[in-house]
Amino acid sequence: MDSLSQLTLGAAIGVAVMGRRAGIGKAALAGAVFGTLPDLDVFIDYGDPVSNMTYHRGASHSLFYLSLLSPLFAWLLCRLPGQGGHWRGWMAAIWLILITHVLLDNMTVYGTQLGQPFTDHPFGIGSIFIIDPLYTLPLLLGLAVALIRRGGRGLAGNRLGLGLSTLYLGWSMLAQWQVGLKVDDALAAQGMTVERRLVTPTAFNTLLWRVLVITPDGYLEGFHSLLDARGELTFSAYDRGMALYPELASNPYVARIAWFSKGFFRLSEQDGRLLITDLRMGQEPGYSFNFVVAERGAGEARALAVPEQRSDRLALSLGLDWLWRRALGEPLPPPGQWALGQ
Repeated sequence: MDSLSQLTLGAAIGVAVMGRRAGIGKAALAGAVFGTLPDLDVFIDYGDPVSNMTYHRGASHSLFYLSLLSPLFAWLLCRLPGQGGHWRGWMAAIWLILITHVLLDNMTVYGTQLGQPFTDHPFGIGSIFIIDPLYTLPLLLGLAVALIRRGGRGLAGNRLGLGLSTLYLGWSMLAQWQVGLKVDDALAAQGMTVERRLVTPTAFNTLLWRVLVITPDGYLEGFHSLLDARGELTFSAYDRGMALYPELASNPYVARIAWFSKGFFRLSEQDGRLLITDLRMGQEPGYSFNFVVAERGAGEARALAVPEQRSDRLALSLGLDWLWRRALGEPLPPPGQWALGQ
């Protein structure tokens, strides 16, 4: 999730566990710091953009490593003036803050390697977008109540915020499951051969869901809003560029993205430059993670020593206009086609 959500979640948990013993202000500050800590791995440069992407949420998001470090962090915190005698409480609070950070990240589609060092599989439920105001606002309001009112009512407000945000995560998984059932029925009715499929929310909401389907011939993209009138779920078909795969299969960056994306990737060639795209994050025609991995010279693909990252997102104003209208059930064409007509 985004940094604000993680900071606020950490602060809210800190207040819930240690607010009475350490003071609400100190508990919130410590929670915010430790709630942000795992994401500091973004400042590590692994040498190229593909590695930077795929090693993010790696060891710093390991349930095992964070569990081992929690007692040490609690001991260090207790060394600060006025915090002695609360080691067990701080250990419980810090462990919860760090573990909920990882579990919340796991709710997004990006990929969180929470099983390290036993497995580097990038887990991801994909039921919530990386930024969702309906998740973050209850946390912020509950924390604000705790900081302003203090005492029992403030702590109750904080607990309410935590409860509502957690219920929203549960709702996101329920909505994802419901849409997934509809998608499977639609694909079966249309006689589609499916290699893998993905159902994820579009930006900032859990009303409008994007469906990505890998087929033997390419990939399909469709959208379903929970407010749609009854009707057949339609898909747009795209070429996945797999004719390029034989000459790129040995490229380590292609292999890395293919693994990290769980097979949801596309290959393409533009002006003699060969790209791989993670299809999970974005929507046609704009994606967040595109990497130039090779150049064509003398008829053959030559791997770049260091890949180059490109971003080709839709214009924000057009994207948001389409998003909210489509989320409310308006039967619009796919965003790329719709944007061309604006």
